[in-house]
Amino acid sequence: MTTYYTRQSLWLLFLICAFPLHLWTIVFGLMDMSWTTTRTNLWDAIGVVSYGLVFAFLESLVIWLAAGLLGFLLPRRWDANRRAAMMGFLVLIAAFWSAAGSLYFLLGKPFPALALTFLVQSGHPLKVLFALSGALVLLTFALPLYLALRSENFCRRVQEALKSLALLSSVYIALDAVGLFIILLRNL
Repeated sequence: MTTYYTRQSLWLLFLICAFPLHLWTIVFGLMDMSWTTTRTNLWDAIGVVSYGLVFAFLESLVIWLAAGLLGFLLPRRWDANRRAAMMGFLVLIAAFWSAAGSLYFLLGKPFPALALTFLVQSGHPLKVLFALSGALVLLTFALPLYLALRSENFCRRVQEALKSLALLSSVYIALDAVGLFIILLRNL
């Protein structure tokens, strides 16, 4: 009988799913603290960050559930740790693309003129843009899966890196508990 996941591998996958969401929440929460404290006070700013952390925890649960279910599509011969590590790695890739897209618009950078010229001259700019960006995104997902299928060494390195990240993510989960306590304290 194939064991798809163990308790330990599911916990590792959850911590990896929680990492990018919490990192994003903490960075933007700290950036927003200055204007929130100016507008109201420090206690309100801490409350805003606390709400963000609790919401990030709930988002992490949803992503963890989706990643865990998608992990059943990976080869049956993979052990639970390898399956969790690869799904965690794919979640981090998806988070990278999501953050890159958001940062592009948040920073207000214009689209490069050379790329715009190329797209306009193609005759079908939207189709070319979707095809090129889709190919790039697909490659960033397909390449790690291919390497995982072919190389035990690659999988071992990914697992080691994700375990280090999971340690940091466990600190974020502890901050979620503090955030929940602050929310309860503010609302009681």
